[in-house]
Amino acid sequence: METRKDVWGLLQVLLLGQLVAFSMAASSFTSSLIANLGVDAPLAQSFFAYLLLTLVYVPIVLRRRQKLQIAWYWYLALSFIDVQGNYLVVKAYQYSYITSVTLLDCWTVVWVIILTWYALGTRYSFWHFVGAGTCVAGLALVLLSDAESPQEQDPSKIPLLGDALVIAGTVFFAFSNVGEEYCVKKKDRVEVVAMLGLFGLLISSVQILIFEKKSLETVTWSPTMISLFAGFAVAIFIFYTITPFVLKMSGATLFNLSLLTSDMWAVAIRVLFYRQQINWLYYLAFTIVAIGLIIYSLNESSSDDETAASTEAVAQYQQLQSEDSSTGWGSNEGSQERACKDEVHIC
Repeated sequence: METRKDVWGLLQVLLLGQLVAFSMAASSFTSSLIANLGVDAPLAQSFFAYLLLTLVYVPIVLRRRQKLQIAWYWYLALSFIDVQGNYLVVKAYQYSYITSVTLLDCWTVVWVIILTWYALGTRYSFWHFVGAGTCVAGLALVLLSDAESPQEQDPSKIPLLGDALVIAGTVFFAFSNVGEEYCVKKKDRVEVVAMLGLFGLLISSVQILIFEKKSLETVTWSPTMISLFAGFAVAIFIFYTITPFVLKMSGATLFNLSLLTSDMWAVAIRVLFYRQQINWLYYLAFTIVAIGLIIYSLNESSSDDETAASTEAVAQYQQLQSEDSSTGWGSNEGSQERACKDEVHIC
C-alpha cells in the first residue's frame, strides 16, 4: 500500500510539474503572438493576469475574516518587484524569440544563489556552484546564438536587446521568488497569492495609465486579440496557483527540472508555428543548461536533507536544555547527574 501511495504521489508531482511547465510555455506563446501582431502592451497583459488572481483568491481571504499574517506593505513591495519582472520579460518578446526568452529565464537561478548567499547567508556546496556555472556557460551560448541569428527571418527583431531585457527581468524575478518562497513556506499560500494578485493589479493599473495608455488606444480588440490576452491571463493564473503546491510536494529539484521542459515546448512552437530555423548553438546551450540544472537540483536536494537534519538536532538540543534548566540543579552532584543524563540522550 505504501509503495502504491509513493508511486501515485510521484505521478501527481510529475503531472503538476508538467502543467506548470506547459502553462509557462503557453504564456510565452501568447506573448510572442501578441508581439508579432504589433501590440506592445506588456503591462496590460499582466493586468488581466493579476485581475484573475484577485477575483479568485481575494474573496477566499475575505471569507476567512482574519488579519493578514504579513504586513500589507511587504506584499506591496513584493508585488511591485513581480510586476516589473513580468513587464521586462513580456517586453522582450518585441525584440527576441520565444526560445531565447524561455531559456534565458534560467538566469533567475543564478541571481537567487547570489541573493540568498549574500543577504540570507545560505551556504552552497562546491557542486552548487558547478551547476550554476554550467548554466551560465549554456546561457552565454544563447547570447552568441542570437548575435549570429540571421536578421532576414524578422528584420524587426533585435535579439540582443530582447536578451538584455530578459536578464534584467530575471533579477526582479529572483527577488520576487525569494520573497514569495519565504512567505509561502512560513505563512499562508492562499493569502500570498491573493495579495500578490491584488497589489499587482493596483500597481499595473497605475503604470498602464502612465506608460501604456496611448498604446492601448491603438489596439484593435478583435476576437483573436481578446483570446490571446485571455489565454495569457489563464496561463499565468495556472502558473501562480500550482507553483506553491509543486514546491511543497517535491521541493525545487523537480520544479526546476519540470520548468526545463517548457524550453522544449518553446522549440516546438518556434519550429511548428513560426516555421523558423534554430541556430545549432541553441541546442547545445539547451543541453548544457539541462546538465547544469540537474547538477544543481540534485545537490540542492541533499543540501535540504542536511539542513533538515541539523535543524532537528538543534531542536532536540534546545529541548534538553529546557528540561535541564527546569530541574533547578545547582550543586556539583546535580551537574554530574545532568551530565550523565545528557550522555544517555546523546547515545
